[in-house]
Amino acid sequence: MIWDYFIYFAIVAIMLWAVGAFLAWKEKTAGVYASTLTGLAVFFTFIVIMWVTLERPPLRTMGETRLWYSFFLPLAGILVYSRWKYKWILSFSTMLAAVFICINIFKPEIHSKALMPALQSPWFAPHVIVYMFAYALLGAATLMALYQLFFKKGRPLERKEMDITDNLVNVGLAFLTFGMLFGALWAKEAWGHYWSWDPKETWAAITWLAYLGYIHYRIYRPKSIKPALWVLLIAFILLQVCWWGINYLPSAQGSSVHTYTS
Repeated sequence: MIWDYFIYFAIVAIMLWAVGAFLAWKEKTAGVYASTLTGLAVFFTFIVIMWVTLERPPLRTMGETRLWYSFFLPLAGILVYSRWKYKWILSFSTMLAAVFICINIFKPEIHSKALMPALQSPWFAPHVIVYMFAYALLGAATLMALYQLFFKKGRPLERKEMDITDNLVNVGLAFLTFGMLFGALWAKEAWGHYWSWDPKETWAAITWLAYLGYIHYRIYRPKSIKPALWVLLIAFILLQVCWWGINYLPSAQGSSVHTYTS
């Protein structure tokens, strides 16, 4: 089974991302791009092979969505580095990607070819992929918030850092919105209605409103930085509930059509 080879692709990708992160600190820009992008290519190659082997998009189980998140985190990291040359962002994105990869290695899930009829919609793949990219961008914004709250103690917060955080949230929320729209189109095709207040949908709406609240707070309270960063951390916690925490909520047990199963 192709999943048995995941560890080899993962190790190579992590090593390449780690080298890219190291070169960022050494200000070797060409090496950063070469190593990080090669690592992304290696990891995406496994996703493509898995896609072909399963004869469906690898998006059904939590393990499969973690694959995409592990891929999009370094991608978001290199985009942030490319735009703002933050040396530390690649180290954080690599470490987070490694965490999700290790979860997949030590807690493998069953990846079968079976795909329930509701998931055979053409809207299913773009819905999940767009969501995973949004999650990665919002994860990068959360890293910026953590950095400013806990790693810059005693030092003034810089406008540039908040601009980066705001831009990540703005773009992340845009992709989150597209993901919800794709999901609504998928739901209409699969179940006959755009929105049904399923537990997953409810938490998706809560998450979307939380990030929208952050954006509005920044607009009307631009000088109130620390409270805004705490709002951002709370929003990311809500995002985690929406993504995987929903599986453990009593309201979703046996009732949510979105609950991930193996």
